[in-house]
Order: sequence, then C-alpha cells, then structure tokens
Amino acid sequence: MIQITQSPIDSSSVIQSVSDSNAGATLLFLGTTREFTGDKQTTSLEYECYEEMAMAKMNELRTKAMKRWPLTGCTIIHRIGNVAIGETSVAIAVSSPHRADGFTAGRWLIDTLKEVVPIWKKELWSDGTSEWVHPDKSSDKV
Repeated sequence: MIQITQSPIDSSSVIQSVSDSNAGATLLFLGTTREFTGDKQTTSLEYECYEEMAMAKMNELRTKAMKRWPLTGCTIIHRIGNVAIGETSVAIAVSSPHRADGFTAGRWLIDTLKEVVPIWKKELWSDGTSEWVHPDKSSDKV
C-alpha cells in the first residue's frame, strides 16, 4: 500500500497491511516530529508535496524493494499538512521471511524516500521563525 494523507497515521493499520503468514519478521519505522533540532525548539512540521509525482516515486520505491529483497509486504505512508510534536509524519512497514532482509529494506526505503520523493518539510520554530529543510544522508545519524 502506498498513501499520502492529511490524516494521522494509524500504526496498527500499517502493520496489518503487511501481515503475511510467510513472514517471520514484520518491521515498522515511524518518523515522528521531535521537539528539538539541535538547540532550536520545534512547534510543528509542515509538509507539502507534488502528490502525483510523489505517489509515482513511492510506488517505484516499493516495486524496487519488493524485487531487491524477498519481502512479503511493503507499505509506505507519508503525511502532509501540519504535523504536531510526537505525531507520525511517515510510516514504512515491511514483512519478510527473515529479519535481516526486513531491516535492510526498511532502512533503504526511508533513506531513499527522503532523497528522491518530492515531499518538502518546513520546520516551524518556537521563536516564530520557520525554515524549509532539505534532508541529506548525514542529517540523521544512527
């Protein structure tokens, strides 16, 4: 399942969407709005997208992941609009016969989504300012 929504993301439904009796692993990644980025306090995030192109790119990522790893299920959901502190902006779930493939596929999906899908994020700060943020590979350390 691929979806762009303005509604809150229900993680139980996301997990259910990849449920499969042949899967020994089901993995869920939730990207949530954190309160601080460095020393700046965030009040919320605002997401915008070019929906037709974003859906096409998300479908392309799903197809590539399903071909590259032995996945039994793959769901990608991204929220647009205003996302408050603690709420989910993106959910990626995969199921696979073995956990290693699931972890690798999930990591590749979120990293690649942030690089190639036309969804833009604006951070709204507590001091009344805001900033459009472009993700890069070095911005989210493990």
